[in-house]
Amino acid sequence: MVRMIMHGCSGAMGRTIGELVKGQDAIAIVAGVDLNDSVKQDYPVYKALEDVTEEADVVVDFAAASAVDHLLDFCAEKKMPVVLCTTGLSGDQAEKVSQAAEKTAVLRSANMSLGINLLLKLVREAAQTLAEAGFDMEIVEKHHNQKVDAPSGTALALADSVNEAMGSQYHYVYGRSERHEKRDQKEIGISAVRGGSIVGEHDVIFAGKDEVVTLSHTAYSKAIFAKGAIEAAKFLAGKKAGLYSMADVIQGN
Repeated sequence: MVRMIMHGCSGAMGRTIGELVKGQDAIAIVAGVDLNDSVKQDYPVYKALEDVTEEADVVVDFAAASAVDHLLDFCAEKKMPVVLCTTGLSGDQAEKVSQAAEKTAVLRSANMSLGINLLLKLVREAAQTLAEAGFDMEIVEKHHNQKVDAPSGTALALADSVNEAMGSQYHYVYGRSERHEKRDQKEIGISAVRGGSIVGEHDVIFAGKDEVVTLSHTAYSKAIFAKGAIEAAKFLAGKKAGLYSMADVIQGN
């Protein structure tokens, strides 16, 4: 059984992961870490990683970007594998992730959903066939009205996946309201919609002459990200030092 520390256990995602892990034979949360230790859990909760006394195989992080530096320092020192789910990291923190991966296994992904990460693979394959045939590529993402960043990190990851598959020939265009010119053949359009309680929708559109191919993913609940994090934890436990992604989880490498 994989023994997990839940970093950020009192937050919404931490609580969701806790519920999903219950009853599983392959993984269990042995301890949680959160500054808010007043939330009742089925495992001991500490305010700092250093206070944890339970033996563990992996840390899953859904805390805040401000806590990532200390988390990475701790995991690198203890050679503790870590699934890093927190987003919004700075450039310096991204560099710190790479440094930590030299000492321990670190899994970081723009989106923890297994479906999104399969979509990343599919759009690469589609681009190599359709873009070469002259299809235009557009990405439309939709999220709830409380999301502050646009476009989403997932939309950018999809664009990067397509672009890398095509030898980085393309540039990105964000919206078209201020552009009064026909579409450039070497661009990827990225559009954002914000409204209501949409958890997340992403469409990658390949538009050719007389036909359109659309690859889509719809998230109906944040539980999909929790499920992905749990699968990532099972995968990462016992892995050698290095930087991993959800693509590795899907491939089982």
